[in-house]
Amino acid sequence: MGPVAALLPCGERLHLQHGPIDLIIGADTDRAAAFAATERRFETVLQGLVDELPVLQAPLHPNTPLPTGPEAQRMFWAARPFSAEFVTPMAAVAGAVADEVLAAMLAATKPERAYVNNGGDIAIDLPPAGRFTLAMSTPDGQDLGRISVSGGSGVKGIATSGFGGRSLSMGIADSVTVLAKDAATADVAATLIANAVDLPGHRAIRRSPANQVRDDSDLGARPVVVGCGPLAPVEIGQALDNGLRRADQMLHDGLILGAALFLRGHHRTFGTCDLQLQNQEQGLKIA
Repeated sequence: MGPVAALLPCGERLHLQHGPIDLIIGADTDRAAAFAATERRFETVLQGLVDELPVLQAPLHPNTPLPTGPEAQRMFWAARPFSAEFVTPMAAVAGAVADEVLAAMLAATKPERAYVNNGGDIAIDLPPAGRFTLAMSTPDGQDLGRISVSGGSGVKGIATSGFGGRSLSMGIADSVTVLAKDAATADVAATLIANAVDLPGHRAIRRSPANQVRDDSDLGARPVVVGCGPLAPVEIGQALDNGLRRADQMLHDGLILGAALFLRGHHRTFGTCDLQLQNQEQGLKIA
């Protein structure tokens, strides 16, 4: 079955779906032209990824060839700055698709505010005085609060990862949301920070080889978390601090602009955004 497009009942958002790719697209002005451009670009996105899947699923190394397709190249360039550790371009796939579809929209028209949401990995374009607000939640639907991004923040991408989400995780984070210059970079960073929210060797954490959990995983036999028992508050703090150190290094390297890490009612946050957590408010003003 080919790509499917449908306006949502509100008439202000477009739903695009093809295989595993599921997009919600919004544009505040020039909506007809914006949606038409995204539909045209979306027609070949999935096939472009399938054609280069062997390269995209392979670990990045200095001799990794550059893929040929635009969506695959976005994945490659987003993952490459993180390649000192194990990473494949697939870590950027959802964010890169969102970036590519948004870029097609902006090449055709200039809506006042626009976004492409690929299952929670979001590419955004805002005017200087614009604002985009995102609700954060755990995979089981627990409300974690809101992130509000301003047009002057430099944030163009938001992505979320964690244990229990769409992808396998090497860590135990309930949720890690990252803000970056594009959605593909945010996607890779969220994956790696979520992996770092961990307690290596802890007896309460159950792990299995990734390829035994999901036979098409790009992680091979690397262990992924399949369950986690009770943790003491101090252990939760240690796991979050492990993730925060990885995130802080990414911020220092200029790869991300902010992050919010959550585990069992505890959190760590930093960066360029306004973050309102459930039952409390914390302003993050680092520009």
